[in-house]
Amino acid sequence: MDFDYNSTRPKLILAEYGRNVQNMVDYICSLPTKEERNRYAQVVIDMMGVLNPHLRDVSDFKHKLWDHLHIISDFKIDVDSPYPVPSRDAIHQKPELLNYPQHPIRYKHYGYTVERMIEKALGMSQPEHRQRMALAIANFMKMAYVTWNKDSVQDEHIIQDLAELSKGQLTLSADTVLTKLEFKTPPPGSRTKSASTVNNNQKSNNNGGAKKMQSVQKKSNGQKKKKK
Repeated sequence: MDFDYNSTRPKLILAEYGRNVQNMVDYICSLPTKEERNRYAQVVIDMMGVLNPHLRDVSDFKHKLWDHLHIISDFKIDVDSPYPVPSRDAIHQKPELLNYPQHPIRYKHYGYTVERMIEKALGMSQPEHRQRMALAIANFMKMAYVTWNKDSVQDEHIIQDLAELSKGQLTLSADTVLTKLEFKTPPPGSRTKSASTVNNNQKSNNNGGAKKMQSVQKKSNGQKKKKK
């Protein structure tokens, strides 16, 4: 006895409509007259709309159903569709390949953005604006260096790299002081210590308040005994 498994059946083109719709579409394709095919195709379209009610939220969902009918039939069904028949190339259109930027970067820790910034600075006509831009670029380079390197860096080293990247067109004086950037994270346990100190302070305050209350109660009790 031969069993019919899904693994041995033809692959479903649109699995959301199920095997029965696929079989009905195949049956419509085998009908001899177009009149019969048109009549049964309309019945299948109505059934597809019931099976996928979410398509009703799509604008012109009937057009979508007829497109799906042609796709399920592998574009073999010959019926009078109220909409243009979609082409196979339009349905199975491959996306265009993305052109990823491939730029040779001189210093990877500075990145390509620094080189673009240097190009913008060299395009400035006014020397004052160019000098300000050079200082801003140097500060950015120092930030990038400290971000990717654990060791500190001297300002002279950043100034030399800036002159090298700009081919000697952007220069800063040797005594230029760049922005000091610190990315220090708190030592481990610092937050817990601060929280513990706060808790201890609260406990001490609470204990102190309790002791004061006890002393007040003792005094009041002593005064009552004297009156008696």
